[in-house]
Amino acid sequence: MSVDNDDTKLDLSEKGRKQDGTPIYLDKRLFMQFMAFSDCWNTNEIIKELEGTDMDLVLYADVNDPYGIGLLALSEDPDFFVGELRGFLNDSSFMEYTPKAEFTMLGRTYSLGYEPDLQKSLLEEPRRRVLDSEWPWAIWYPLRRDKVFETLSEDEQRAILGEHGKLGFKFGHSGIAKDIRLACHGLDKYDNDFVIGVLGKELYPLSALIQAMRKTKQTSQYLESLGPFFVGKVIWQSKI
Repeated sequence: MSVDNDDTKLDLSEKGRKQDGTPIYLDKRLFMQFMAFSDCWNTNEIIKELEGTDMDLVLYADVNDPYGIGLLALSEDPDFFVGELRGFLNDSSFMEYTPKAEFTMLGRTYSLGYEPDLQKSLLEEPRRRVLDSEWPWAIWYPLRRDKVFETLSEDEQRAILGEHGKLGFKFGHSGIAKDIRLACHGLDKYDNDFVIGVLGKELYPLSALIQAMRKTKQTSQYLESLGPFFVGKVIWQSKI
């Protein structure tokens, strides 16, 4: 998002840049909402109900709650969450479960300004990642930056984020972890800034990545809060 100096124009589109340096724009993004529930005694029942929908959804078994589940829903249209999804939740077995409000997260994909294909990076790739059956393990959590970070110069911010990003790229390039980064400014009751999903074929590398991230300058000096962490494994997901 950019704002002209005279404040007469607002450009809320996502920005990218082709390999030849040509700026590109896309006024679309993917919204994702994560919710957790307890008191789910029979996952087979809710799986049958999910199979009868045509929504993009992922159902997780909660590692830390033997009766717990997590639900991830995604759509480009925010009306989906207060319309079709809300209707399903109010007319299904979810009515019998106990919501865990502390795990409710809503965020949107966003560009960093250098992506050469915004359609792929903002819409297609995040969807493919969360619906990929070969990457069933997941850790979902919110984070809130210390407000001091916003007072740093762009160069300082870029260096700090670059260190953090290189570590994530290293794990991703090794094929052991992938991430979902969502902005949630104004979308979270706890005033969090981002929602993060770390996905993997196995659980340990995800914990190792989060441990390694704690040593970066961003995490050690410029994060106000991190978590709570939902740890789960896919037991059902929509087809890609």
